[in-house]
Order: sequence, then structure tokens, then C-alpha cells
Amino acid sequence: MEKFRMLFQHFQSSSESVMNGVCLLLAVVTVKLYSSFDFNCPCLAHYNALYGLGLLLTPPLVLFLCGLLANRQSVVMVEEWRRPAGHRRKDPGIIRYMCSSVLQRALAAPLLWILLALLDGKCFVCAFSSSVDPEKFLDFANMTPSQVQLFLAKVPCKEDELVRDSPARKAVSRYLRCLSQAIGWSVTLLLIVVAFLARCLRPCFDQTVFLQRRYWSNYVDLEQKLFDETCCEHARDFAHRCVLHFFASMQGELRARGLRRGPAGSGSEPPEVPEPPEGTDGEGGKAHLRAVSSREQVNHLLSAWYSRKPPLDLAAPPALGGRGLSHRAPPAAPAGD
Repeated sequence: MEKFRMLFQHFQSSSESVMNGVCLLLAVVTVKLYSSFDFNCPCLAHYNALYGLGLLLTPPLVLFLCGLLANRQSVVMVEEWRRPAGHRRKDPGIIRYMCSSVLQRALAAPLLWILLALLDGKCFVCAFSSSVDPEKFLDFANMTPSQVQLFLAKVPCKEDELVRDSPARKAVSRYLRCLSQAIGWSVTLLLIVVAFLARCLRPCFDQTVFLQRRYWSNYVDLEQKLFDETCCEHARDFAHRCVLHFFASMQGELRARGLRRGPAGSGSEPPEVPEPPEGTDGEGGKAHLRAVSSREQVNHLLSAWYSRKPPLDLAAPPALGGRGLSHRAPPAAPAGD
């Protein structure tokens, strides 16, 4: 149980590990979907290509969109791209790095589907059976052009009476299947070579820019995640304080109506409901959270976070705008003696 908890905390703290896990899960789902899919070509001249190409390209598009939706960094990337500059300039290199990372993970499952379909060959045979040149096969010499087109459209359906046990159907199907597998293995080899070169040649170049972009892309993701967690923490603390304030304010009303009395009917004052003490946890964060204590201040804080992100300089004063979070007028200076 302890090892499982440590592993879960690792995945929680590392968004890259989470995205790799999601990418692997989508790949497994892709293999499972393709293996369980019942392929039925219509075997009609005008619909074979539409069905075959649709089955070859539509599921990858769906898987690509699912990969984008499952990747939290895609939302963070768009927010970083569209946010106002404010006190922090936008670096296009970070956005390009995040876009590359998102696309690499989102394209894994679609490419796997396309490769499986090409290596299997059924989609390719269905899509291009009507496009085969009949002059490459001697069995079509005694057929009219209309009979050839009808025969080629029936090639994917080996149980059809027109092409059952026909050597010509087997030759055309074998030709298209070999062509499909050749394309599939070529694409696989190309992807492996590109990945190998990218992994081997990257250390040969200066790593400074890559490390900087990787660091700041992770920073943007973690910063937004920590901001959301801090907002949830403040909302919980704010709601707790509002409820305590409500109960404390209701005591006066209850006493005025005579609904609240002390023990044995005495008129002793009931104890006030104490508000949580500030700074008792030894952290300054609680005091900063409780300083935001009204709806207007919360709205101003959220608006300031979106419109002008704080500069990446911890030595700068932690003020948001001219008057910070307070909407009240500054206190008057004490009069001189």
C-alpha cells in the first residue's frame, strides 16, 4: 500500500508521467478497438473507396481529438498563447515546445491505428480495389469494362458468388494487401529512423534552449495547477469563515427574539463563535489567503491573475496593481502634533 501511495503521488506531481500514461492507455484502447472491429466492405463501386478511406482516417481523427482533450497541457498551452502579456512577457519558444509535446502524445494513438490498418490490409483492399489496373492481370482479358469494374468492386467480398474461388480475386487481393503492408512497414521504418535520429543527434547540439523551454513549460503547467489548488483552499477557508460569521451574527437576533437563553433561564451572554486564528499554522500563506475577505476582492484577484500575471521575480513586491487587493481608500495619515 505504501508503494502504491508513493507511485500515485509521483504521477500526481509529474504531469509528464500522467500524459505518458494517458498516451499509453489510448494506444492500448486503439489496439483493442481495432481487434474487436467487424470490418464489412460494401463491395459497391461508388462506396468502397469512401468506406475504406473513412475507416482508415476517421477513427484516427477521433483518437487525435481524444488525445488533445485528455492532455491537460493543451488547455494550458492555449491559455498561455491567448493570455494578455501583463507584467510577464510571452515566449513563443515555450508555446512551440508545449505544442510539440502535445502533438507528439496526441498523434501516438492515431498513427498506431493507421499502421494497424495498413499492415492488416483490409481497409486498403476495400478502398482501392476498384482502382486497380486490370491490364496487370491476365484473367480480365475476356471481360468487358463494365464486368471488370463490377468484378473489382466485389474483390473485398470473398464470399460473393461472382468472385468466390476466383484466382483473379485472389491475385488482386494479394496485390493490394502486399502494397498496403509495404506502405505500413515503410511508414513504421520511417518513424523509427526519425525517432532514433532525434534521440541520438539531440545531445550533439547545445541543450541550453531545450532545457530552458522544458523548464518553463513545466513551470507554466505547475503554476496553473498550484493556483487552482490555492483557489480551492481559499474557497474552503472563505466558506468556513462565512458560515462562522453567519452563526455569530445570528446570536444577536436570537437573543433579541428571546430564543437564546443561558443556563437555568439566566440572562448570561453566550460565548461568541471564534473565528479561526490567523497565522497559527506557522505559514504566511494563510494570512495572505485570509486577507482576501470579500467578493469584490476575490473577483479583482482572479481578474488580475488573468490579465497581468506576476513577473517571474521573487524580489519584486507582491502587489497587484496600484492599490493591491483593497478597494477601500487608503487610510489617512495621522495628524502632526
